[in-house]
Amino acid sequence: MTTITKEQPTPAQAPDGGPLLQASGVIMRFGGLTAVRDVDLTVNSGEIVGLIGPNGAGKTTFFNCLTGLYVPTEGTVSYRGEILPPKPHLVTQAGVARTFQNIRLFSNMTVLENVLVGRHTRTREGLLSALIRGPRYHKAEARSRERAMEILEFIGLADKADHLSRNLPYGEQRKLEIARALASEPGLLLLDEPTAGMNPQETRATEELVFAIRDQGIAVLVIEHDMRFIFNLCDRVAVLVQGEKLVEGTSDIVQQDERVIAAYLGEPFEGAPADEGDAAVEQAEAGFGAEAEAEAGAGTRAEAGADAGIAADDAGEEQENDR
Repeated sequence: MTTITKEQPTPAQAPDGGPLLQASGVIMRFGGLTAVRDVDLTVNSGEIVGLIGPNGAGKTTFFNCLTGLYVPTEGTVSYRGEILPPKPHLVTQAGVARTFQNIRLFSNMTVLENVLVGRHTRTREGLLSALIRGPRYHKAEARSRERAMEILEFIGLADKADHLSRNLPYGEQRKLEIARALASEPGLLLLDEPTAGMNPQETRATEELVFAIRDQGIAVLVIEHDMRFIFNLCDRVAVLVQGEKLVEGTSDIVQQDERVIAAYLGEPFEGAPADEGDAAVEQAEAGFGAEAEAEAGAGTRAEAGADAGIAADDAGEEQENDR
């Protein structure tokens, strides 16, 4: 049973090209571990900004600081010039929505009901109105259902509105998470690895979807390990390494930055021959992401597509056996 209520106003948008989100000096510590170190990041209205880095670089932790799941140890996060409160539902109400790295749908609810859940920050009605179910309640519920169906049509899931979300294919579940986030009418959408586990066709469809979202006036900040996806998609890319922002710029600048290539390959880049540097850039463009195919310093080559962490563990085991 859905309890959709009176609409709240949609958050106002920043002027085109103006600052929308500003993170200044964000530091996140967990005891003696500093996961995010003095990171600054700005997302302007109408932009698609990418956030990349090796596994464990602090990307999702930084996302959690932006969306109120974590309260930064130091630093500030503001949206449209106002400091965001450290409460996820208040951040969403302010106009910042997100998806998660791991799918978090309500599996026993229908596709439509999942999207309606995302409308809760744009509706308001007391318990009495929900119990009485008067004309105003039904009018508000009808408006929310209409808007939810518009979003499902936009995403491409309108024909599955009555299906249970758990019965959707993996790629469509990812799309449904985006639809639920869009239901809150955000000015800024944060996507945490939206193409993880997708095949090339699904990845291409997601890329087109993100462009369509931007065309609706919604800025996008995205974490992703697929470098081809990021470099095709983003106006700017920021690179986190060990919790610090290493470099920020256009896709061309980031792809050619020797520090970025070295961070992904796990090797020093100083003095490397030009042809080796070119090969490393080609790897970056091909989407090696956090799953580097080589540990050049140790001379150990992992299988294609293997996780860099697994490759490192294997190399460590081989060294231990040699001893």
